[in-house]
Amino acid sequence: MKNVTVGWFEIPVSEMDRAISFYEEVFDCKLNKQVMGDFQMAWFPWEDNEKGAGGSLVYHKDFYATSNLAGPLIYFSSEDCSIELDKVEKAGGTVQFSKRLIAPDIGYMGVFLDSEGNRIAVHSMK
Repeated sequence: MKNVTVGWFEIPVSEMDRAISFYEEVFDCKLNKQVMGDFQMAWFPWEDNEKGAGGSLVYHKDFYATSNLAGPLIYFSSEDCSIELDKVEKAGGTVQFSKRLIAPDIGYMGVFLDSEGNRIAVHSMK
């Protein structure tokens, strides 16, 4: 594969409304909750014509299990990752790594545990 990009992401959750509240507060956005049979999904806002991948929170009592730190680490793009990291604890999560420089040409990152125990990263160039 010449170019590898994220095309979609799903973050498993055990309590959908709590997870929606957490992500709406941290990222200052509205998630679109959908119930499809046994599945609940809450889609993050995205534009098809923009860079980046769309994705959602997902709940199903049997099909998905939360990662408990073993799942993939998803990086969300940010203008300045300290903005989101500063909101994590108030929203019910835990910051694992505060904003830190990866390298001058790569930018900064931080890692947090969300309200469901998933490990999530935020990346920015400044």
